[in-house]
Amino acid sequence: MLTVIQNLPDHVFAVRASGEVTKDDLKDVLLPGLESLANQYKEIYYLLVLDTDVQNFTAGAWVQDLIAGVKHFTDWKKMAIVTDQKAVEKFTDAFSYISPGEAKGYELRELQDAIDWLSIKK
Repeated sequence: MLTVIQNLPDHVFAVRASGEVTKDDLKDVLLPGLESLANQYKEIYYLLVLDTDVQNFTAGAWVQDLIAGVKHFTDWKKMAIVTDQKAVEKFTDAFSYISPGEAKGYELRELQDAIDWLSIKK
């Protein structure tokens, strides 16, 4: 399930993933949120709080995630993934080398640091 995280700066779109995440979660929550942000600001500042194992993302969810990434490839400015899964955190840090924006991984206890980082526009 994806739920939108409220009370963040207007230029930041944030979701919390918990339990099983399906393609419908991405189609109904993630994609519209990213689309709205890209239309309004022409750039994306994105926060994902991962309270579930990445193995709980269905195959359809990964396809929708790939579609979102490709569709808005040049709009990405900053992306923070907050998780206690070390492999995901390291992948996120490495992703900065191939994406046009910056990507950082944070531990769950560093959620406020991630929000602070995203709050500063490039």
